[in-house]
Order: sequence, then C-alpha cells, then structure tokens
Amino acid sequence: MHVSHPRKRSLLLTASAALAVTGALLTSPSANAEAAPAAAEVSPHAAQTIDNIGASGAWWVNDLQHFDPKVQARVARLLFSEQGLDLSSYRYNIGGGGVAVTTPARAAEDFLASDGSYDWSKDNGGRTFLKYAAQYGVKDLIGFVNSAPAQWTTNAKSCGGRLEPEHETDFAKYIADVTDHFARQGVRLDYISPFNEPDNSFADCGQEGMPVPVDQRDDIVRALGAEQRARHRKTGIIADESSRTTQFTSEVPQWITQPGTAQYVSRLAHHTYDNPDDGRLGSVYETAKSVGKSPWATEICCFGKGSTGWNQEYDPTIDNALLMSRIIYKDFATSHDSAFQWWVALASGYGSDPATRNDQGWNDGLIYYDPDYATNGDQRLYFTKRYYALGQYSRFVRPGAVAHDVTGAPDGVEVSSYDLPQARTDSPGGTPTGQWVVVVNNHNTTDTALNLHFNSKTPVRASQAVRTSADENWAQVAKPAVSGHTVSATLAARSITTYVFDQKDQGSTALTGALTGTQSGKCLTADASGAAIASCTGAAGQSWSYDTQGTLKGVNGYLTAGSPGLRATAAATHDGTQQWLLNGNGQIVNEASGKCLDVGGQATADGSKVNLYGCNGGANEAWTRQ
Repeated sequence: MHVSHPRKRSLLLTASAALAVTGALLTSPSANAEAAPAAAEVSPHAAQTIDNIGASGAWWVNDLQHFDPKVQARVARLLFSEQGLDLSSYRYNIGGGGVAVTTPARAAEDFLASDGSYDWSKDNGGRTFLKYAAQYGVKDLIGFVNSAPAQWTTNAKSCGGRLEPEHETDFAKYIADVTDHFARQGVRLDYISPFNEPDNSFADCGQEGMPVPVDQRDDIVRALGAEQRARHRKTGIIADESSRTTQFTSEVPQWITQPGTAQYVSRLAHHTYDNPDDGRLGSVYETAKSVGKSPWATEICCFGKGSTGWNQEYDPTIDNALLMSRIIYKDFATSHDSAFQWWVALASGYGSDPATRNDQGWNDGLIYYDPDYATNGDQRLYFTKRYYALGQYSRFVRPGAVAHDVTGAPDGVEVSSYDLPQARTDSPGGTPTGQWVVVVNNHNTTDTALNLHFNSKTPVRASQAVRTSADENWAQVAKPAVSGHTVSATLAARSITTYVFDQKDQGSTALTGALTGTQSGKCLTADASGAAIASCTGAAGQSWSYDTQGTLKGVNGYLTAGSPGLRATAAATHDGTQQWLLNGNGQIVNEASGKCLDVGGQATADGSKVNLYGCNGGANEAWTRQ
C-alpha cells in the first residue's frame, strides 16, 4: 500500500446512516422513552471462528534496524507480548530488492544474487522482527510479497513490472527456498501471500509493487502450491489481496475456479481501500461462500477527517481510533472475516507534530518515530489511540474465538461478541466452560446505557472491563452488572470498551417473534409455496424462532433456500440452506449462498415475494422483530 499518491475513494455511508444500520434487528421497542433500554441480543448461533488479528512489518523495519537494540526489543514487546498488543498474526515482507524504488525505506532487500545464490544476511531489520514474532509465539506468521526479484520482472525493476511467465516456476522455488530457510532457523511461516494488490500498477515506483493480471494469478498460486507440496511444506497460501472489495468480488471467482487452483488456497484475502458500505462487505462474504473459503481482511490504513474513507491526515486521538474500531467491527460483523490485519505497525509520517492532529501526516501507523532519527538521534516512540483501539480486540479476541452476531444495539453503539470456549476458569456459582469477550464502540458524545442479553452459555460474572477513551488507555474500569442472562453497562462517551465474562453452559434460549421489513413495515410469512410479506396481525404464521443451529422455524417449518426458491419446509436439514446469520445491520443472510433475505423490487404491498438476493445494504433487506 502506498501513501505518497492518494487514490480517489468512494464514500461510506454518511455518519447518520452508518449509525442507523446498527439499529434493532430482532429487538422490541421500549415501552416509553424513559424506560430502561431494550436488551441487545447476542445470537445463539455462531457466525465464524476468528483466526488472528495482526499487523505488518513492511518498511518500518528498514528504519528500526538502525535503532538501539533496546528500542527494538521494546517495540517487539509492544507488538507481541501479553502486556502489549499480543498480536496473533504478523506479516513479514519478503522483499523484491528495491530496484528503482524511489523511497529508500520502501526498498526491501531480497536474498537472491544475480548468479542464483543466496545471501541470507540481507534484510536485517525484517529478519530481526520476524524472529521476535516467532520468539513471542505469534500464532500466524505470514510472508507477503510486493514484488518478485527484479531479475524476473518485465521491466527489470521491483516496481511496475509484471512477473515474466517463464519465471513463475523460478519465483515459486525462490519463495519456497525462503520458507525453508526460515524454517531451519526455527521460524515457520504459516502462510504465504505471493502477490499484493495485484490490481495496482505501482508504476510511480514510490514503493515495491507488481501488477498481476487476473489470468496469471492462478498460475502463480498453482506453481507455488505445487512447489510447497513437493517439499512437504504445510505453509498455506492466501490470495489475492485486492485493494478494493469490488475487485475482490469480481476477480477472485475468475482465477480461483481455474482447474487445480482452489486446492492450494487456504484463505481469501482482501483489502478495504474502497471504503466499502454494507452491501460491498456483504458481497465479500457471498464471494467467499461461493468458492468455499474463509475471507480475511488483510490491509487497511490512511482514513480520517471524520470518515473511514481515504484521506490524508495524521490523527492520534480517539476520533480516528473509533473509526478504526468501526472498520474492525464491520469486517467481523458484516463481511464475517476470520482475520483482521492492520497495515504498518509503525510509521514515521506524523507530519508537523506527533502529539496533535494535522494534515501533513498519515494515519498509517499505530506507533510513530521521528523521520529524522538518523540525523538527530531521536529514537522516541509516539503512540496513537489506534494502538490501543487495536489492542481492545487483539489482546482479548484470541485465535479460536467464535463470533456471535449482536442485534439491537442502541443508536451510535456497535457491539461484537465472541465465545472463547477454550478459556476455562473457576467462578462462584458453577464451573464456567469458557468466556465471553464483548467489544463495544460508543460513538455517542454522551454516556450510553447498554443491556445485553445472552442466548447461550450464561455469563456468570464480569472478570474484566478495559476501556480506551480520550483520556484513558486500556484502563481498568467498573465491571458491568450481571443478572441472569443479561448484562447491564454504562458506556463512556466516545469510547471502546472490552468486557470479559466467565460463562457456563446452562442451555440456550431461542429468539422468537415476528420479522418485520424495515422498508415495508410488513411481516415475513412462508409456506411450501414460497415466502412473502403481509400486514402484521400477530398471527402464529408470522412468528419465527431462531436457535443455536441458525435455523428460522415458523408454524409451516424451516425457512429454506434452494430450488425452487425460498420456502418453508417441514424437514430439518440443519445445513447451510436452512442456516441464517442475523447481522447487526438488519440483514438476514443465508449461510449456503451468502445472499440476503430480500423483498423483490422493494415492494411494500401484501403478498410481495421475498427471496434471496446479493446483499446490497438496501432497506428492503433490513428486518426487525416485533
């Protein structure tokens, strides 16, 4: 990702619209304005399992190699230790040699000599922090490539040139040799990303980069996959790291469906520099489901000025941290990504002042250092609130955590919930089977009440409450009250709070009620002939029960997607055709197809048909419960 030449970006939802989509799916309205707020609901059905949360070591390691080893060790602690971010993934940049790159810090050394031999002493900074990540036990170490070695590109540069087809096998062997070398050093790369943002040209040479046409991506994946398999390496491949979700959804199906390709792909990777709305994020999930792979969000940075869209700004405050936390929330709750990976962990572009917001810098780092360190000797580190915002997730939402959608959050509040079944602890009142982790973003300028109802694995007690706000960094704050299946908390204004609850399995409760279309105000009905909307009467045929299996069951059976279309069926299959995700933005998503429950033609009349359609964020795809 380069920041020297900003690209034009589309806008996300306006602030008011973005907050509105967090409204009450499957919740009942309060009896009056002064009554306690209706409880948001933690879905009884699991959405996805989280693989990792991390950041990349691109570029800044080339500067940090010149810092005092004590500062390097401190940075490693800040990123990888339990007292720091405790990152569960780290992206190591396998350099392309930096030939013709005009920004020295972005010219990563490669290991390949012109005669085909290797110099493993190269890339000292990159190797240093990769080893630190391994020593701290970071779960997923990922090697990613911006450019192949320049001798194999069409322009003999590390920027702007394509990989020559006749060198695809050479490139695969080189990457496998790098993987083998690090393995011998006790550093096992778990995944390789063989190209990064292949839809960009990188012709300005401000950084390393290699455009890869769609019809070459499968060739590279197959060559690398076959080489790794021949060496009995279990290193997975992630691709294609498209810079925009629109590129991802249109291009991934073209290359991954080529014969022999999908078997080598472990995860699908996308970036979100197009500032995707809920429709585009929904399309990421649909694309991933269509090819049977889990999606990862592997790069984002450089938003600001009150928007999650691309903007030049340096903002170390809670304002930008809340924007970051919103992006993480949406990646997990709408595109149902299994990983979130920030762009560069450190950066030097803080503009005119590392302590204050300004328009000369960039919001690309979590921690900053002086760009003039080489001449003035300044090796101080400057922290942004983004560092602490990422930690509100990375320190608590650990690999293996199971995401459960949360619906019905108050306006201006975003809630994500994770079941950590492996975390066994003792607590009064029973022996918990694990823990709940709940991360809450309060974008409101006032304190906000939150009631949260759990529909499975009862929270026994709150064991931690950690908050980042304008004047707090991972502060231990008052724990919320727990009564039965419900947690009650007061959210500080403009804050990100993580709650950890011990839990025990006391069975589960299903969500029940009528499903009402936001646009039509009409209720969902279904029988063997199909699904439609009708005026809400309270009749039994308009009531639905949602359970731990993710099924929606009415008096006529289970809501089922398939041929000849959406309908109610008596037989329970509990497969993807009968499993649904209740997204916090109001979407009801079929797990087999990744498509949304949609009122055709945005109709509002009784009898209007309801079927599946690609999620687009429209009001005809939003539902609430009465």
